[in-house]
Amino acid sequence: MSAARIRAAFADAGVTGRLHAVDLADPTRQVAVGADEPVVLASVFKLPLLVALYRSGIDLTRRVTLDPGDRSTGPTGIGGLLDPVTMSLRDLAFLAITVSDNAAADALVDVVGLDEVNRVLRDLGLTRTAVVHRARDFMRSLAEDAAPAELPAALTDPVVLSRLRALDPTRTNRGTAREMTSLLTHVFAEDVYEPIRRAMSLQVWPHRLASGFPFDDVRVAGKTGTLPTVRNEVGVVSYPDGGRYAVAVFTRSASTAFTLPAADAVIGTAARLAVEHLR
Repeated sequence: MSAARIRAAFADAGVTGRLHAVDLADPTRQVAVGADEPVVLASVFKLPLLVALYRSGIDLTRRVTLDPGDRSTGPTGIGGLLDPVTMSLRDLAFLAITVSDNAAADALVDVVGLDEVNRVLRDLGLTRTAVVHRARDFMRSLAEDAAPAELPAALTDPVVLSRLRALDPTRTNRGTAREMTSLLTHVFAEDVYEPIRRAMSLQVWPHRLASGFPFDDVRVAGKTGTLPTVRNEVGVVSYPDGGRYAVAVFTRSASTAFTLPAADAVIGTAARLAVEHLR
């Protein structure tokens, strides 16, 4: 019954959706809607990146300098600044989650390496998840694939969107909703990942997963991902009675508009329906 209600909510919001939710106290209790279908991770890739970083044994107080001409660009964080920035690896990790900072994330990829991120994913049994691009790579691919049209206007053109590699899960950072809740289960079970959990709890975007749980005593720790027509969030919802639920929601909108409040909000609605079923 919960799966049918979730599918109806997705349809009402004008999106196709994939969802997986699991009770962290009893992983046999799950809700799945297209949970094994391949999805585009978008900035959700920053979560497995940080898992690899915190498993690496690298000194996370090590400082690196990011120069304006060399670092990745992005709408938030360091990528939008004008001057050189020197920061520790652990502070870069914090920005990569809390404000989805592309420059911070790519600096961490340069330290950890994509091969190591994917080795960690394999070690965790996540065989359908892969991180094959830095943020700068898929941002560059948007411009290449949209040419000769110019960004950002081209990103509302359905013909242009149909040829973007960044929107094809066979050619970009990818995973499944089920594997993302498996990753969340791991992150919320091991002490080494406490800084990741803290950053997720301080993420600045309240309009997706958290919108489904507008209660002072329910905490949501999440990581969003956004590309044209793609709106995602994965996270853990914690109740005051100790109940904790990992939820991963991935959506694609029929509309190409950049601003679609209903498509954002249905992520929270679908998550709430799933968690209510598990409770």
